[in-house]
Amino acid sequence: MRTEDVLAAILTGLWRWDNATGIVSLDAEAARLLGLPAEPVELTEGAIRSRFHPVDWNEIDGIVNLAVAEGTLAEARLRVMDGRGRVIRTLRSRSRPLVDGRRFELVGTLQEVAEQQPGTAARTPVTGDWRRSREAFLLDAGRALAEARSTAEVLRVAASLSMPGFSPDGLAVFGVAGDRLTIIGHHGHSVGDEGPFAEMPLDTDYPAADVVRTGRAIYLATPEEYKERYPAAWPLAQRFGRESWAFLPLIVAGRTMGAWMAAFAYRVGFTPDERSVLSTVARMLAQALARAEVAESERELSLGLQRTMMPVLGPAVPGMEVAARYVPTGGGLQVGGDWYDMIQLPGGRAAFVIGDVQGHDVRAAGLMGQLRIALRAYAAEGHRPDAVLSRASRFLYGITAGGNGDAGDAYAGDVDAARFATCLYLEVDPATGTLDIARAGHPEPAVLMADGTVLVRSTEGGLPLGIVPDTDYPTTRLTLEPGDTLLLCTDGLLETGGHDMETGWLRVRKLLEEYDPATEDLEVLADSLVHAVHGPGSHHTTGPLADRREDDIAVLLLSRAAAGPAGRQAPPRRTVLTIAQAEPERIAGARRQLRELLHDWADGDQVDSAVLMVSEMVTNVLVHTDGDALLVAEATGEQGARRLRVEVADASDELPHRRRPGEMASSGRGVLLMEMLAHAWGVDPRGDGKSIWFELYEGGAPAAA
Repeated sequence: MRTEDVLAAILTGLWRWDNATGIVSLDAEAARLLGLPAEPVELTEGAIRSRFHPVDWNEIDGIVNLAVAEGTLAEARLRVMDGRGRVIRTLRSRSRPLVDGRRFELVGTLQEVAEQQPGTAARTPVTGDWRRSREAFLLDAGRALAEARSTAEVLRVAASLSMPGFSPDGLAVFGVAGDRLTIIGHHGHSVGDEGPFAEMPLDTDYPAADVVRTGRAIYLATPEEYKERYPAAWPLAQRFGRESWAFLPLIVAGRTMGAWMAAFAYRVGFTPDERSVLSTVARMLAQALARAEVAESERELSLGLQRTMMPVLGPAVPGMEVAARYVPTGGGLQVGGDWYDMIQLPGGRAAFVIGDVQGHDVRAAGLMGQLRIALRAYAAEGHRPDAVLSRASRFLYGITAGGNGDAGDAYAGDVDAARFATCLYLEVDPATGTLDIARAGHPEPAVLMADGTVLVRSTEGGLPLGIVPDTDYPTTRLTLEPGDTLLLCTDGLLETGGHDMETGWLRVRKLLEEYDPATEDLEVLADSLVHAVHGPGSHHTTGPLADRREDDIAVLLLSRAAAGPAGRQAPPRRTVLTIAQAEPERIAGARRQLRELLHDWADGDQVDSAVLMVSEMVTNVLVHTDGDALLVAEATGEQGARRLRVEVADASDELPHRRRPGEMASSGRGVLLMEMLAHAWGVDPRGDGKSIWFELYEGGAPAAA
């Protein structure tokens, strides 16, 4: 009797599906089962598709692709429809793909199913429950794995997956290191159980090694099957008491990066649907592990760059406390162009540098490293602050714009090559508190005085480094009084979170005023400044302005030890400012500084009077002399009974005199204002010019005055 006759007798038909041509060949019994005349026939794929329920046909594509990839049988249950769309019978299809390169043929059988086996309805494509639960599970699993940011998180997510209808109680992820199999992580096993499987040669007769070598999944439904196929590895697996195992390749971009083992405490038949779910999870797991590996490599590179390029602060400066912070932006490699540095100088002096190279990428970080080294070299040669910045500007211009002609050509031809940097360089003498500051387009320093007053100290400056090769950077000398704290920062601290320089400074100023050196050290102030911008230093914890890392942030704090007990004191408040003939706009800065100096003065009218007289005195110097004006303002005494003394000095010997301005005159009222508004005033001749001064008393003029 022929085989065809035997199959027909048991209501089983044969079919052959050629993937290349799209032709499906049916024998007589297969044709009958599909509702066609009982005779051999060849049909197109579209004609065959019309005979099956559309939902079931959609399942075939995934099942066939899975069988082709794994070299296993393709099994499915299919409902046959008549011309009116009614289900006339249910067939079970079993076929094996014959692969020849990219072409394959599917050869198998069709058999009518009288009724489903008990307990299998939820796992067959005939019902929608299994399919819906599977799709929901895969969506949740994909979302959870996509959000995992490290290998440890990926493994935790994989261990918590609850697959529809079957869930493994033991998982292991294997990686490849050279010619050996390694354990990346495991779940459902005790510590130390991974020992025999770690550092296993790839030619070992073990399922995971076999999967890595071949790139094909291995399903072991029973212990007997495991023992028969892998007798050497069976003693290692037997002690865990599992009943079924699935080993699947972890493939990314065509490369097998490892294997995933799912072990079950009960027997699993590994139906096509179950294999499909496991294969899909394996693909998602491989992609999640690849993303985590890239992210961890970037984090390691980022931390390495930061450790290399951002030095720790050097030895302690006698009589001073120093604190610093660097926070990179949230994107990319977490590195950028901001930096700070501390340089030891001869004679007990120290230099502090803070700067910002344009950009937040690796190139900016590289330029920052080169510029930092150059600054240290110039400082070590003994140059003054202005010479250090001049040489640094020429150096940066030479390695960016200078290599492409002039600066204009560089920006036109290679925009990425021409970059600049802002920088502030200062030298400090710890014994006297003297600061010599040179500034290249950088935000001005601020001083928190011992009594809590905050002033932005105006310092002369020049263009950012690297724009013009030969640029002058004038030096400004300030004095850091005992108990004062100097703040240096990059613009990221001020302009992050939708702020501009002005509103950002108001935010920082409030934090400085709230700082109490009696109960807090300088590290607390550094942390509070950074936290105010983007919250605590964690990617997972939100803060007041959660993770607004729009720009790199560098902060440097320098505090001079207080002469007396720590805490708020009442030493003299002093500010010094030079207004050059070429910078009349700095008169507005002088008015602002005086108001900041008198921020808690009891009489607001006196503050207005002082600002008016300062404006008049400085303007007179710029209008009636050829030199610059030097403003010195000092407030002394206890609050409520303080004395304000303001001096404006110039190099002219011509003394002011009383004038009688007409009603429409625009000048000539300076002396009259002094007589009307000041409690005391005068003119002191000097060898190199004169000094005009006035005094105001917070509680009113004393009787002796």
